[in-house]
Amino acid sequence: MARIIVIGGGVVGLCSALLLGRDGHEVTVLERDSAPAPEPQQAWQHWERRGVNQFRMLHFFQPRFREIMETNVPEVIPALIAAGATRVNPFRDAPAEFTGGFREGDERYDAITARRPVAEAVISGVVAADQHITVRRGVVVVGLLTGAPSTVGVPNVIGVRTDAGEEITADLVIDACGRRSTLPDLLAAIGATAPIEEKEDCGFVYYGRHFTSGDGSLPPMFGGLLMAHDTVSILTLPADNGTWGVALVTSAQDAPLRALKDVDVWTRVVQGFPLVAHWLDGTPLDDGVAVMAKIEDRHRTFVIDGQPVATGILALADSWACTNPSVGRGISIGTIHALALRDLLRDAPTDPLALSRAWHDVTIATAEPWYRSTLAFDKGRLEQIHASIEGREFMPETEYGMTLAMGAAAGKDVELFRSFLDIVGMNALPEQVLSTPGLFERVIELGADWREQVLPGLNREQLLAAIAA
Repeated sequence: MARIIVIGGGVVGLCSALLLGRDGHEVTVLERDSAPAPEPQQAWQHWERRGVNQFRMLHFFQPRFREIMETNVPEVIPALIAAGATRVNPFRDAPAEFTGGFREGDERYDAITARRPVAEAVISGVVAADQHITVRRGVVVVGLLTGAPSTVGVPNVIGVRTDAGEEITADLVIDACGRRSTLPDLLAAIGATAPIEEKEDCGFVYYGRHFTSGDGSLPPMFGGLLMAHDTVSILTLPADNGTWGVALVTSAQDAPLRALKDVDVWTRVVQGFPLVAHWLDGTPLDDGVAVMAKIEDRHRTFVIDGQPVATGILALADSWACTNPSVGRGISIGTIHALALRDLLRDAPTDPLALSRAWHDVTIATAEPWYRSTLAFDKGRLEQIHASIEGREFMPETEYGMTLAMGAAAGKDVELFRSFLDIVGMNALPEQVLSTPGLFERVIELGADWREQVLPGLNREQLLAAIAA
């Protein structure tokens, strides 16, 4: 078994450590934030994670995350439930008049979700009980150690150097530092070729707040978790222990909507959407509106023309690629990626060069399709918003157009609803679902009127009026 360093102790870094530790690897997690993980009940109020700018923003853990954890680290989901996490499933929660009732197989739509600090504290507790994992907090990695290269011109990483000057060696280093990963800089310092990086502002801004009922109850759902309304989208996400989050998602270019950072303006606007207004009927957990902006869509390629930029170090999850989080896929994509890493290392090539190439191929096969699909959704939705602001007809690209058509068709056919949820919950990729015989034709037939499927709420003129009031 290998000695593995995981740089970054967020949810995906911890889950990757659990997956690797269960296979007998000796894993050391190095986390730059020094604050120890508290008990889950104390996490929201008392845990500061300055290295994670989205720590107190809305989070959601898709069914695919639940399935991977149940199958591979079965303690995680019961621990989340014991800490008050919420089970969400439209076939358990929605009226049977629409769904036809819960049937065998519908458990695949179960999501177990919680606020990010609570979920991370729970997972930290599971990690702490694993004899193969050591978590060191307050340790900042500032450099990479190199040894004899396996091929000319390609540095081979054999460990890390910390800000305290400590040198820690390992058989493999995993960068799971998330959106703030500085891996390209660390690689440049050891003379590695720069990875190919695609990067741009995703174009969205989030304005969110959390609430609690005080009695453990949650607001009823009158629509999807993410609903698109003209030039603003609304997220309403159940969390844990009778808490939930509400967020307005806008274009970063939409200057008038920047006023949503004001609590009174934000509240007025949410009240203007009847399907979600009742989500304000709780006690706010925060005094102001949490704002998250300048979110990057970023993708890094570490094998160029068949040659790795370095060996002995692999990029995981958001360190490799990250997107706008509005569809709640980030942690689930990261967990898919971590599971693929675990599986690769079970029969890993002994040559570091071959391992880096294999990881590149595995990444393309497992995580890349979800990244590209999410990116297409983001670009489609942003273009839809801009078309509405500018008063022009929106002509979507094929993939986003099918998403809109499928969303409209799902409300008319319960089997299409199941297929739609398989994509939303990351049980299957869109191309896998749409390859089902007859399904594509059924979507075209029932979803052709997607432009007419307008949810009740403020139009653009009314939205601006509510902001200016």
